[in-house]
Amino acid sequence: MTSSSCFPRPEQIDELTRGLELPFPALHDEHLALIADVLALAWSDLAQTRGQILSAGTEAEINALMETRLNRMIDELPVWEQLVRSVARGKETLSFDGTNLEKRPDLSLHLWGRTPSFPLIVECKLIEATSGKTRALYCNEGLKRFLTGEYGWAVREAFMLAYVRDQSTTESCLVPFLRDTQKSTLGPYEITGLSPAPGNLSHDVALSAHQRAFRYSGRRSPGDDPGPISIWHLWVQVAEQASISADPTAATAT
Repeated sequence: MTSSSCFPRPEQIDELTRGLELPFPALHDEHLALIADVLALAWSDLAQTRGQILSAGTEAEINALMETRLNRMIDELPVWEQLVRSVARGKETLSFDGTNLEKRPDLSLHLWGRTPSFPLIVECKLIEATSGKTRALYCNEGLKRFLTGEYGWAVREAFMLAYVRDQSTTESCLVPFLRDTQKSTLGPYEITGLSPAPGNLSHDVALSAHQRAFRYSGRRSPGDDPGPISIWHLWVQVAEQASISADPTAATAT
């Protein structure tokens, strides 16, 4: 898209959100934990059969495998079928004010009970310091997109999924980095909370909460405020094989 075409399009947003109350109600932590479980299980399954691609492939190649595997699991896991109707890779979406018409989040989870126009976003990033895939890149070209209204602007939660190739973890790498940014009064990520994810998840998950500075266009205060967003950070290891102990079939989706 050329710079000359980058301008707000309130008519696009009005049509997209007609009859809807924004932001949408928050999803239950139990459902978000189930999603983390299934994402981790899909990764573990792929590690057994597609290890070479996970170890050396591009982010796009890995995302394509994840999309295919997650869609297949809809037919295999009843609780996943109850929660998710489909998974799409690179599905075009609009930014909060229509300035960008062709934003393409990595994975879009279309949930039952929520309009398909506003899926749950999973933004994916490689973590491999030797090739420049650092935690700063993860935050500046991934996390920030949720804070500026590029992705997930109508909802209250989203996922960041890291494909880790250098044994980094959220505890050793991500959390210290985010905590350091909190020392600045005007931190770049507007963090309001940072903690382990709720529940007894067996994989590497951290939870961060962030203020969002943009406002919904064409709405009167206070209805123009999107409020904070919660980001679930799931980091999966490339070297990790089928070691996911969580059993998503034991959960229930309502």
